[in-house]
Amino acid sequence: MTEPAAPPAQPGSTMAAPDADPPARTAPIFLVGCQRSGTTFLRLVLDSHSRISCGPETRFLPDLRRIVGSDWERLSRFGFPREDWLRRIADFFGGVHADYAHGRGKARWADKTPLYAISLDFVTEVFPDAQIVHVIRDGRDVVVSHRKRFGYWSAVKCVVKWPRYIRTARAVGATLPADRYHELRYEDAVREPEKSMRALFEFLGEPWEEGVLDYVDKPHDVAGKYTTEADRRRVAAGTDSAIYRSRVGSYRRELDPFLRLLVAVFSGRMLRELDYR
Repeated sequence: MTEPAAPPAQPGSTMAAPDADPPARTAPIFLVGCQRSGTTFLRLVLDSHSRISCGPETRFLPDLRRIVGSDWERLSRFGFPREDWLRRIADFFGGVHADYAHGRGKARWADKTPLYAISLDFVTEVFPDAQIVHVIRDGRDVVVSHRKRFGYWSAVKCVVKWPRYIRTARAVGATLPADRYHELRYEDAVREPEKSMRALFEFLGEPWEEGVLDYVDKPHDVAGKYTTEADRRRVAAGTDSAIYRSRVGSYRRELDPFLRLLVAVFSGRMLRELDYR
């Protein structure tokens, strides 16, 4: 006896064919983390995907917070509700990224701005569907990298900045569902790049593409100083690979006694919390 045929879908029905592909994700992606944690490397991986555009850092989104924050008492007199202002901010900021992405033939945009790690509450209020990728690196190596890139005083300040960035971003991440917040360890990304990147793109709901790991061979809008620095690092590491792990554990060789003491006092608790030994 044959099964009766399924009734035809009615006009306006949302019933999908059993083998229909799920709709492609379009939510914005925010890549954050304390500076010198590997966010630029991850930005170039994302930007190498055929569907994702991750352009230059923006940095100015927290400045717009004044509209619904410190300036709200004055601006509320226009009569527009706070939600309307948030929509206008999203339209402006997202529009810049969307136009840039479409101009590059990409369907989805991402923003890599480390600074947004301490403004994620506002970021997720403006973009309630945003997916957050939080890159975390051993704070001792981050301090070393600050000293080499920005100078000694920057390294001193970093022992306080690094745990603050992580604590603030994780607090917001704890309020988000699993498909909205993803933590990625820098050390995992450089030791097992394909495994880590596959997990990242699975979180983002994007298909895996082998070419994302060969980001050096693809065009990106990056400052010339980054290319120069990256080339110098590869030479120092004795490799021509785009992804290398020679800087993991650099603090063992390059962290002086004074910075070691400051790290222990101000970053020690977070290092233990993250299981960095």
